[in-house]
Amino acid sequence: MKILYVSYRSIVYNCSSSALGILLSSLGTAIFCLTLLLSSQLNQHLSLNSRNIDLVVGAKGSPLQLILNSIYYVDYPTGNILLQDAQEVAKHPLVKFAVPLLLGDNYQGFRIIGTDSNFLHFYHASFSSGRWIARDFESVVGYQVARDKHLKLGDKIVGAHGLASNEDLHADHPYTVVGILEKNNSVTDRLVLTNMSSVWHMHGHEHEGKRHHHESEEEEHEAGEDGHRLHDLLTVAGGGKEITSMLIRYKNPTAVAMFPRMVNQTTNMQAASPAIESARLFSIMGLGLDALHILAVVLMLMAAVSVFLSLFNSFKSRRYELAIMRTMGASRRTLFKLMMMEGVLITIIGSILGILIAHTTALVISTKGGAAFIEAWHFGLTEVTVVLVGLLLGFTAALIPAIKAYATPISRTLSE
Repeated sequence: MKILYVSYRSIVYNCSSSALGILLSSLGTAIFCLTLLLSSQLNQHLSLNSRNIDLVVGAKGSPLQLILNSIYYVDYPTGNILLQDAQEVAKHPLVKFAVPLLLGDNYQGFRIIGTDSNFLHFYHASFSSGRWIARDFESVVGYQVARDKHLKLGDKIVGAHGLASNEDLHADHPYTVVGILEKNNSVTDRLVLTNMSSVWHMHGHEHEGKRHHHESEEEEHEAGEDGHRLHDLLTVAGGGKEITSMLIRYKNPTAVAMFPRMVNQTTNMQAASPAIESARLFSIMGLGLDALHILAVVLMLMAAVSVFLSLFNSFKSRRYELAIMRTMGASRRTLFKLMMMEGVLITIIGSILGILIAHTTALVISTKGGAAFIEAWHFGLTEVTVVLVGLLLGFTAALIPAIKAYATPISRTLSE
C-alpha cells in the first residue's frame, strides 16, 4: 500500500508529464472500446431484425436498398409491386409464411408501415397495452415511439409524407393509437403500424373488402401459421393495388437455392436475401470500424511512448531522491516496484477514463442519434480486455525506467 501511495503522489506531483500519457491512453481506450461496443451491438441488432426472415421480395433495383428499406426502414423503397403478383408468389409451395409491407409516410421521424398482424410474429413482438388494428386509421405504436412522443391509448397522431419530413401532413386522416408494443430491441420499437387499407386510402386509392377490417385477431390465428401466407385483406383486394415489398419465410431449406432464382428470373420482381445483404452491409461498415481500430491502436502505442518518456524523465530528475530512499532502507526491488507501479497506474487511470468516455458516447448515440438498440452501459469482456491491454502497455513502458531505478548506484549518485 505504501508503494501504491508513493506512486500516486509521484504522478500527482509530475502531473504535467503524466497528464499526456493519461490523455492519450484514455483517447485510445475510448475509441477502441467504443468501436468494439458499437460493432458487436450493431451486428447483434442486424441479426436480430433479420433472423426470422428468409427473403424479401420487392421491385427490381438494388437488393441492399430493398433490405435497408424493408427490414431496417432506413432507406427509400426501390418501387412498388402489384398486389396480384405478390399473391402469386405467396401461394408458392415453398413459401410457409408471407407478410406484406406498404411504406411511404412517417410520424415525426418514425416510419408508418401498412401491414397485418402477422408482422409481429417475425419479431416475437407483444402488446404492453391495447390490441391489434380492427378498422381503418387505427395504429399500433412501438415502445420507443410511445416513450419519446408520450403516447397513450386513444391518442391521435398525424402522419406526413416521406421518410422524415413533417411538412406534408395528412391532418384530415389522423390515426388513433389502439395498441402499444413492449420493448424488444428490434425495429418494431421505432415503428407505427397500421393496416394497408389506411395507407391506400391516405394516398387517394379506393379500397374494398371492408368487412375484413373488422375480423378479430383470434379468427386470424385459427388458420395456423402455414395458412397465413397473406392476410385476408390482401386476398380480397383488387389486382390494381400495390405494395412496397413482402417478407417471406420458407417451408424448408431447399427453397434457399431455388426460390430466389425463380422470383428473379420468372417475375418482374426481385428477391433479396437478408442474410447475404446484411453481411455485405456489415462488411462495408467494417472498413470504417477497422480504420478506427487502427487509430485506437496508434493512440495507445503513443500513450505507451508518452508513459515511457514521462517515467524516464521522472527517473532522471529523481535519481538523488531514489538514492536517498536506498540509504533509508529501501531495497532495489522496492525502487523497481515503485517505477513499475507508476507506469501501470497511469495506463489504468487512462483505461478507466477511456471506458467511461466510450460508454458515455454510446449513451449519447443511443439517446440523441436514434440508435435505441445500443445498450450504453452494458459491460462485458471488451472492458476486461481493454484494461488488460492497458496493464500490459503500462508494464512495458515502465520496464526500462524501473530497471534504471533498480541499478541506481547509491554512492556515485550522492557524490554527484
